[in-house]
Parts: sequence; C-alpha cells; structure tokens
Amino acid sequence: MVDPAQHFLPLSGPEEIGTSIELFTGGGGLALAMHRAGFRHLAAVEIDKRACATLRENRAVEYDPAHEQAAGIHSEWPLIEGDIKQVSFDHWRDKVDIVAGGVPCQPWSLGGAHKGYDDPRNLWPELFRVVRETRPLAVVAENVKGLLRPSFKPYYEYIINELKAPFEERLSGDSGVDSREDWEHHNKRLVKALTEDTIPADQRYDVKYKLVNAADYGVPQIRWRVFVVAFRRDLGLADWEFPEPTHSEAALLRAKADGSYWDEHKVAKDKREKPDVDLDPGDDRTKRWRTLRDAIQGDGTAALPRLKPPKGFKVENEPHIHHVGWPGAREYPGHTANELDRPAKTIKAGVHGVPGGESVMRTTDGSIRYMTVREAARVMTFPDDWRLAGPRGEQMRQLGNAVPVLLGEAIARSVAEALRPHLGRKPE
Repeated sequence: MVDPAQHFLPLSGPEEIGTSIELFTGGGGLALAMHRAGFRHLAAVEIDKRACATLRENRAVEYDPAHEQAAGIHSEWPLIEGDIKQVSFDHWRDKVDIVAGGVPCQPWSLGGAHKGYDDPRNLWPELFRVVRETRPLAVVAENVKGLLRPSFKPYYEYIINELKAPFEERLSGDSGVDSREDWEHHNKRLVKALTEDTIPADQRYDVKYKLVNAADYGVPQIRWRVFVVAFRRDLGLADWEFPEPTHSEAALLRAKADGSYWDEHKVAKDKREKPDVDLDPGDDRTKRWRTLRDAIQGDGTAALPRLKPPKGFKVENEPHIHHVGWPGAREYPGHTANELDRPAKTIKAGVHGVPGGESVMRTTDGSIRYMTVREAARVMTFPDDWRLAGPRGEQMRQLGNAVPVLLGEAIARSVAEALRPHLGRKPE
C-alpha cells in the first residue's frame, strides 16, 4: 500500500505492470488507482457526459481505432463515450490483463417477475460480456454495500457464480428477450458446471469478495464498499487474499490519548478531546485512521498542503481549484455535521438535501458550513490538480459515485503483485 503522503504524486510516476480496460469509469477514481498500480489503460468506457468531460480535462482523449493509442503507461487514456451495450471489445481479445470497474447497480427487487437481471440499470451482464470478449487474466469490480443485504443474497451469489464461469452463458429463447432463461435457472446450471468441474481452466475464474472500509486503507472517510476480485484459474492464484488493513480506529484513539495527534496539528490543550476508553497498546502495527482535519489542514507532509478556509461564497480560493464556499448549511436531528477529528462520513452523490449531513462540516470555532468540492475531493483522496467538470452539484455527484483513489490503489497493487510473475515484468 502506498503511503497516503504520496497520493499527490504526478500521473507519470508508476512503472508499467500490465494493461487494463476501465468500465463505468465515472470521474476516474478507480481508473486513477489502477494507473498508479501500473496498469496501462487500453480503453475507458463511460456514458455520463459530465464524467467524460472530467476524464478529458485530466487524462483522456477520444478513442480512435484508426490510430495507435495507449502506447505506454504515460499515454493518455482512450475514452469511449457512450452506452457500454453498444461497444464491442473483441478488438482487445487476449490483449488486456485486467478488466476493472465500479459496476452501477441501483436498487432493484428480485421479487415478482424477477426483473432484477433484466433491469437496464443492472450492468453486471455487460461486465461478464466484456470478460468473454477479452479473456482477461483478472477482474476487479466495486459495488455498494447494499448488495450484501439478506434480501439480495441469492442474486449476489448468482453474480459471483456467473463471474466464476462467464462463458456458461444465459440461454436465449426463440421469441426474443422475454423468453430468455431466468437468472434462477441459469444459476442452477452454473452451480452444476462449477461443482462437476467441467469448465476449462482458461474459461473459469477464482473469485473473492470482501466488504471493506475505506478508512482502514488510509482514506479520511468512513466508506463501506464491496470489492470483487477474480483471477483466471489457469494462473493458480486461488489462494490470493485481500490486503490487510493498514490503518485503524484504535491507533487514532491512542494518538489522541497520548497527545501525538493533537501535537501534530498544533491544537491547544484546552481544545483537545481525550478518549474516555482504556486502550491496550498491544501489538497493533497499523497507522491511525486519517481524519477530516488531516485531509483539510494537512497531515504533516509536504505532499498535502493546508487548505485555507474559503472566503465568502461562490468565489474560487486560489491557488486551489474547486475550493469554493457555498451558502445554506444547516444542522438538525438526523442531519449532523462532520467532525474535524474523525474520518468524514461517506461522501454521497448530492449537495443540498443529502440525508445525514455528509457534505456539512463543523469548523474549529464550532460553526458549520458546507465542504467545498476540493475538500470533498481530498476526502476521496483525489489529487489537488484533478479537475471536475460541470457545476458544483455535478462535481459532488461524480465524487459521491467514485471509488476513493487510495482504497482502489490498495486493491490494485495487491492484484498487480499477484499478476507480476505471469506478466514477465520485474520490479524496478
């Protein structure tokens, strides 16, 4: 795991490990994480106009099949703007090492006519299609915590089974879409094929999934997400495990109790909170959780400079971009502000009216205000020079939908190291 102090390094820094295709790229959080882990993007696919504008402002150019693109790790990312359902990936068959993406999956019901699989917002089937067309060595997918709810468990198990055996396709009926095999019958066939082990090793994937908290990997935010990682079975990587957490709440509480956290931020002694808990130092080697204060005021590193509070409303506070104050912050029961000395609440895709007060913060004098887009971007561990397209609401929506860069990088680096022996690239 890269140290949080390094998360503002320029994009030209990493060595190349392998190649990737980015799906559902959004504002670029997971794509940036994969890049930093050493994956050269052969293509990035995104349908949202504003998100595509953000990608172009930072790293992307239009995909042009007539010309060579993505020649090296420092190349711009070829961007395909449009509906993934209309994109063929056959061109990259056996050329891509990893397929990655934060799969959109809005709430849907599995009851009634069982339309969950057929809901146009459910794009897991497109991920499986890309795997069939490209045959990557590995897959990394991210999704919301909600899919692990008991009511969704049968369908989520089906998703995992289909990723294990993506070439065991759902059968089509003679009368079109409405006569296709339903997902429950498809799942029974998948389970049978997996149990009988009749699938060739180069068409079967070993799959692991885990619910992780971004704060445990150096992100100054409580954000629970599910990651799914799959390796092609012929690689022999079935024993791969998710990286262990590098940060912990216990370490933060100890740093507050012994005063080191407050000393680092030069907080007056009468303003210090001392945890009312009995903490055994034990053998915990994790670093402390990073807080909202770390993100905004800096955490003792030259790579993360202090952000000055915004002056006035709707005015850019140079030299930072997107650091604009916004009026109207309120606090009431059920809508409480973020506290400086805790990781921020989960950044969500909204500005005003977001339940829980996720975009409101309490300042050092006790007053409250909205977080600026730049502050929210820091909480998501985007670099300070990452530009977001559109008005404030669109910028916050992109951040709320993104994968925190440091969290994605922790997973991506672990996957990269597992794949390294199979890619013939030695560490520098």
